[in-house]
Amino acid sequence: MYTAVTLFVLMCLTATTYADHHHPCHSPNMTGFMSVMNIKGEVKAYGAFTYDSMGKKLRFRSNESHPVNTSVGLDILMFFDEGVFYEIDSKNKSCEKKALQCTMHPLDIPDDAQLDSTVNYGSPSIEGEGMKLNDWSGSMPGMKAEKGHYSMFVTMGCIPITTFYVTESTSFLISTMEVELEIKDPDLLVVPSICVGQPLEETPEGTVHSFLNEFM
Repeated sequence: MYTAVTLFVLMCLTATTYADHHHPCHSPNMTGFMSVMNIKGEVKAYGAFTYDSMGKKLRFRSNESHPVNTSVGLDILMFFDEGVFYEIDSKNKSCEKKALQCTMHPLDIPDDAQLDSTVNYGSPSIEGEGMKLNDWSGSMPGMKAEKGHYSMFVTMGCIPITTFYVTESTSFLISTMEVELEIKDPDLLVVPSICVGQPLEETPEGTVHSFLNEFM
């Protein structure tokens, strides 16, 4: 895992810079797996995700059966347009409904992202061994009182592969893998019965709820 972070940094250093007049694309519907790793190479979370790009909905469930020891166990369902999300505990049949103060997440490129460069991941001279990626970057608004910055590597088909987030107190890398361009189980994006009718919890002063803050 630490090697992945090193490769990411090398990609940043070897990128070819392009003019900053391009507009971000928007990701398609996706199902796949996601890992969250800090700069030390420690896996914070690993699990399956389902993303509805049109409805702006995301379900992420950490995979407890995966052999990697993770420090964050999650089952979250986020509705970005509505500005709410659910923390689900199916084992204990409990659910919490909370407000989303920041809608940034690693499966879509912010509208104000800047195109920094285009890089070749792997070897473009060998068939099937290279991939061209665009590097989009920008600031991270609403992340508590900290300033933050992100750099997102995205395929020509607008599939985010890796995103590097840096704040004043922490840095972490989010990667996707085994991505399929479909919603394989639409029921995962429906509010579970244990969450229906749950009141919106009051957000403590100074607290920011977002997908990223779940790992900070």
